[in-house]
Amino acid sequence: MTEIQCSDVQAGDHRLRVYTAGDPKRQAVLFLHGSGPGVSAPSNWSHLLPVFAEDFYCIAPDVLGFGDSDHPDPAPVGMPAYTTLRARSALALLDALGVEKAHFVGNSMGGMITLRVAQLAPERIDRMLLMGSGGAPIPPTEDLMKLITFFQDASVDAMAELLPRFVHDQTLFAGRLEEIAADRYAKASRPDVRRSHLATFDPSVGPVKYTEAELAAIPHETLVLHGREDRMLPLEAGYYLARNLPNAQLHVLPHAGHWIQIEQANRFTALARMFFQE
Repeated sequence: MTEIQCSDVQAGDHRLRVYTAGDPKRQAVLFLHGSGPGVSAPSNWSHLLPVFAEDFYCIAPDVLGFGDSDHPDPAPVGMPAYTTLRARSALALLDALGVEKAHFVGNSMGGMITLRVAQLAPERIDRMLLMGSGGAPIPPTEDLMKLITFFQDASVDAMAELLPRFVHDQTLFAGRLEEIAADRYAKASRPDVRRSHLATFDPSVGPVKYTEAELAAIPHETLVLHGREDRMLPLEAGYYLARNLPNAQLHVLPHAGHWIQIEQANRFTALARMFFQE
């Protein structure tokens, strides 16, 4: 199976930690993970990159302000400004890697970044896959608020209480919840990670909400995937995006929460491959 390569790439003004797999001569797929304390590209994509690398050149950065990528200081205040900076950072990464055009996979916040890229530089995106994507004008759920306010009372126990909210099937953690929570908390407790999280979710600034008109102006073929039991971003968000993006199709996956790529890895892979290879 194809090995994952790790490197630091200077993408415009910022350094990104980037994980790649597959032949750079193939069609590129850029994987953008979601938000959350301690999240990184490997936590979202490490089990999938070798599989997709059989057909594609896979690029999965720690998104700017997450993991081992740069954490701007001072950081943009609020989700809208940070989303735009992160979108420009993704474009700069493609430039640095010599990739003219790529398929985009955006999970949660990564979906919002993908949509912003589609507004800023539509010619750089081939097809979009939005998975449990944010950007719909709906109020945050109780579970999402737990993520947003994590640092009000951060601890390993709080992480262990947060993580099961991302999935439908609690057995996914296979008795390793405390171990996973401790590892994730160690990453989240870094001062730069905490600073970026608090800037992203600054309460003085509202969330990213794409209007019907804004979505209607995005012409890309889009696959919207949403877990039926998603507690972070409810199924209504997927319906909103699929209804307003003119060339979108929606697949609702049963027995799945917010982490479709983990809970329904085989279905996710099959649907994505079929969509990208049409």
